[in-house]
Amino acid sequence: MRSEAAFPALHPTLTLWTAIGLVGYVLLPWYGIDSNFFTLSWLADGYPFDDDVAPALFLVLQGQKPWLAPLGLLLLAPLLLWGRKKGDPLFGRLLVVIGALGFGYLLFQGFAIGLRGWNWQWLAALFGELDDRQFGMGWGALLVSGAFLFLLTLGLAARGAVGGDEFVVGSIGFVVAVVGIFIFMPILQMLASALVTQDGDYSLSVFLSKLLSERLWGLGCLAGGPRCGVAWNSLFLAVLVGLITTALGLVFALMVTRTGFRHGALLRALTVLPIITPPFVIGLAIILLFGLSGVVTQGFAELFGIQPTRWVYGLPGLLIAQTLAFTPIAFLVMIGVVEGVSPSMEEAAQTLRANRWQTFVTVSLPLMRPGLANAFLLGFIESMADFGNPLVLGGNFDVLSTEIFFAIVGAQYDQAQAAILALVLLFFTLGAFYAQRFWLGRKSYTTVSGKGDAGVHPHLPAGLRNGVYGVAGFWTLFTLLVYATIFYGSFVKLWGVDFSLTFDHYVKAFAVGWNEFGIHWRGSAWSSFWTTMQIALISAPLTAAIGLLTAYLLVRQNFAGKDAFEFGTMLSFAIPGTVIGVSYVIAFNVPPIELTGTGIILVLSFIFRNMPVGVRAGIASMSQIDRSLDESSLTLGASSWQTFRRVVLPLLRPAILAALVYSFVRAMTAISAIIFLVSARYDMSTSYIVGRVENNEYGIAIAYSAVLIGVMLAVIGLMQLAVGRRDIGRRSMEGDLSQSRTNVSLPGQGQPALTGGG
Repeated sequence: MRSEAAFPALHPTLTLWTAIGLVGYVLLPWYGIDSNFFTLSWLADGYPFDDDVAPALFLVLQGQKPWLAPLGLLLLAPLLLWGRKKGDPLFGRLLVVIGALGFGYLLFQGFAIGLRGWNWQWLAALFGELDDRQFGMGWGALLVSGAFLFLLTLGLAARGAVGGDEFVVGSIGFVVAVVGIFIFMPILQMLASALVTQDGDYSLSVFLSKLLSERLWGLGCLAGGPRCGVAWNSLFLAVLVGLITTALGLVFALMVTRTGFRHGALLRALTVLPIITPPFVIGLAIILLFGLSGVVTQGFAELFGIQPTRWVYGLPGLLIAQTLAFTPIAFLVMIGVVEGVSPSMEEAAQTLRANRWQTFVTVSLPLMRPGLANAFLLGFIESMADFGNPLVLGGNFDVLSTEIFFAIVGAQYDQAQAAILALVLLFFTLGAFYAQRFWLGRKSYTTVSGKGDAGVHPHLPAGLRNGVYGVAGFWTLFTLLVYATIFYGSFVKLWGVDFSLTFDHYVKAFAVGWNEFGIHWRGSAWSSFWTTMQIALISAPLTAAIGLLTAYLLVRQNFAGKDAFEFGTMLSFAIPGTVIGVSYVIAFNVPPIELTGTGIILVLSFIFRNMPVGVRAGIASMSQIDRSLDESSLTLGASSWQTFRRVVLPLLRPAILAALVYSFVRAMTAISAIIFLVSARYDMSTSYIVGRVENNEYGIAIAYSAVLIGVMLAVIGLMQLAVGRRDIGRRSMEGDLSQSRTNVSLPGQGQPALTGGG
C-alpha cells in the first residue's frame, strides 16, 4: 500500500470550493433565465450554446463574453497549491489573493457592463465603445462568486484570522457579504439620492435646508401650535411603544412561568394573535370600535350623553394599535430570557432569608436585563418603521414612515426628501442601539452553565402576582374584543349599514370547484394565498438560520470590526419597509443582480428585513449560556461547527422559535416593503387585501385576514412542536422529577454532558 505522501492533493475544503466554482463556470447558465431553474427546462432551450442559457466557459469559447475569461483562469489557480499543507505560508497568501481578485473582478465586470454596454463613460473612453452587453447574473455566477468568497475566507483562516477557525471565518465572510449586497448596497443607493435636486444635480445647501426644515424638527405643539415636527412625533411614539410593549411582554412572560398559571398554552397563542394580523386590519378594527361611528364610541355617547369625537385618530389610536401589534415581539424575546434565569440562584437567595419580592428585584430582574433591553430596542425600532398603522390611524399625527411613503409615491416624487427622512430615522435607531448597549454595560448575565441545575423557579410575591394578573387580564380582554370585532366583521354584509350575517365574503375569496383537470381554486384570493405561503415557508428558516448564526458570531467570537458588524446586521430593521422596497427596486432592477418581478426578491427582502429579530433573540438567550460549554466541546476535539450544532443550538430553542415565528408571520403580513416588489406572477396576501380595502370591499379584506390568522396559528403550533422547548430545572412545581426534554452531548463522550438544559 502506498503512503498518503505518494498522492499529494489539495486541502479538502479548498477542493470543495474549487469544484463548486468550476461547476458554476463550466456547467450552469451564467446569466439569469426566465423559467424556473429547478425544472431544468432550460436544458431544452439550446443549452449549452445559446447565449441565454450558456455557461461562462461556452460564452468565452464562442467569443461572446471575453471579459469572463479571467474568472476561469482564477478558478484554476488553486491547483498551484497541489500538495501544499495549510500551514505553508504560501497557502494562505495565495488563497487570499485568488479569492479577493476573483470576487472583486466578478463584481466589477458585473457593474461595469450593463444592458447598453459600458455603464461608466470613463471605461468607454479607456477601452472604446463596447458592442456587446450582459444581463443579470444567474446560478453559474452565484456559485462562482460563492467559491471565490470562501476561498478568500479559507486563506484568511490559514493566515490565523480568528484563531484559524475555518467555520468562524467563513461564517463572518458570508454574513458580511450578504449584508453588504442585500442591505448596504440598496440603502446606500437610496441615500445617495439625498444630495440630488429635482434637476438631477448635487446640492449640499438643498440637502441641509430639507434636513433642518420646520416640518421635520418644529416644536410648535409645545407653544400651543397645532403640531410638532415629524421627527419628534416618531421619537415620542417609539419611546412610549418601546416602554409599554416591554412591560407587557414581561408581564405575560412572568404570568406563564412564575404564577402557576395553568393555561399557558392558550395565553401563548393569544399573545401572538396581533403579530399574525395585517397591521391595517387591527387599525380597521380599532376604527370600527372607537372611531366617530364606532360601537364603543356611540355606546359611551348614548350612555353618558357626550358628543362623539375623533379622538382615536392620531397619537392615542397609534399607541393602542402599535402596542397591540408589537407586544408579542417583546413576549417572544422575554419568555426565553425569563425561563433562562437559573432556579438555583433564586433558591440561593431565598436560602439566605430573602423574601420573594427581594429575590425577584435583586436576583431575577437584573438577570433579565438583556431581554428587557432587546425587547425595548425591537419595540422602538418596530414603531419607527411601522407603516400600516400610521397610514390608517395617523390623522394629523405625521410620522417618518408615512412621510417617506408619500415623498416617494406622492405627486412630488422626491427621492431626496425620502432619503433625508430615512437618514433621520436611522439616527434615532442608532441612538437607541447605543443607549441599550450603555445600559447593559459589560456585566455578565450568564445563568446556564455546564453544571447541573435542579432548582425550581419561585412564584412571584402575592402583590406582584395580583398586579400581573390584573394587567394581563385587562389586555387579554381588550385583545379578545378587537379580534371578536375582526371575526364578526368578516360575516357582516356591510358594517355600519347592514349587519345581517353572510358567508359571501369567504365564498368570493376562497371558493373551490372541480373541472376536467381536477380541483379548481375558483376564489379570487387563492393565487395570492399560495404564493404567500410558499414565500413565507422558504424565507422563515433561512431568516432564523442567518440570524442565529450572526448571534453566535457576535456573542461567542471576537474579531476586528465586531461593533460595525453588529450595526450592519441591525441596519435593515432601522429602515422603514417602504424604503427597503424602493431601494430594492432601484438596486435590483438592472444588472448585475436582476431580481425585480421574481419570487427571489420577495424572499430576500423578508430575510434581511426580519433577520435582526433572530439576531437579538439569539443574543439575549446566548448571553445566558456559559462559554465553558463551548470550551469543553472544543477541548474534546469538536470543531466550531460541531459545537454550534450539537451544543449551542439545542439550548437556543426559545430563540429559534422566536426567529421562526416572527419571520414567518411577518412574511405573511408585511405590506410596506412588498407593496413595491409584488408582480402579477407573485402577488402577496397583504397587497391583495390592500386592493380590496381600496375598492371598499372591507368584508372580503377582513375575511381573508381571518383565514390568514387561522392558518398562521396552525403553522406556529407546528413550529413549536418541531422546535420543542428548553427546561432549565429538572423538577416540576410539585417537586416531581420531569423527563429530560433537551439533551446536549459533547463530542467524544458516550453520555450526555448536559441533561434537561441544566
